[in-house]
Order: sequence, then C-alpha cells, then structure tokens
Amino acid sequence: MTNPHFEVFLAQSIREDAENEAGLDRDELYGVYTSWCLMNNEEPQAPEDLWAALKEHRIKPADNHLAMKGPAAADYIIASAPDIV
Repeated sequence: MTNPHFEVFLAQSIREDAENEAGLDRDELYGVYTSWCLMNNEEPQAPEDLWAALKEHRIKPADNHLAMKGPAAADYIIASAPDIV
C-alpha cells in the first residue's frame, strides 16, 4: 500500500530528469527527504521505508534519472555545502 507521506514528498521534492545521467544517489535521496520532513514538521521514516516507497514507483535508489526540486532541494543543498552561502 502506498504511503501518503512519501507520495507528498515525491510530488513536492523529486522530479524525473532524463538529461540527468547520474541521478540522485541514496545519500542525496535520503538527505532531501529529511530536509522535506524538517520543513513540513514530519517525522522522518527509516531509509528502508523510503526505499520501499520508491520501489512501488519503480524507482531504483542506485540507478535513476532523478533530480531534486522545490524548497527541500534548496535546504538540502545549503545544509550539505554551507561554505557556498
């Protein structure tokens, strides 16, 4: 069964980008997810739960063409590289 928590995260923070050859790796996916949780006052679920939700969408955490979008993407990027600010 699909979890609405992950559905909203995917809709607000992840997009398919066919031109993005590398896609997002597991750390980036979970990082933008935790940023999204913090910004939306949601309790982060375990990484395994996120991977299961992605699998329901036929998304492979290790092999995809995904890109970040929205406020959670900006938050994750700034938190990952604070020296760029």
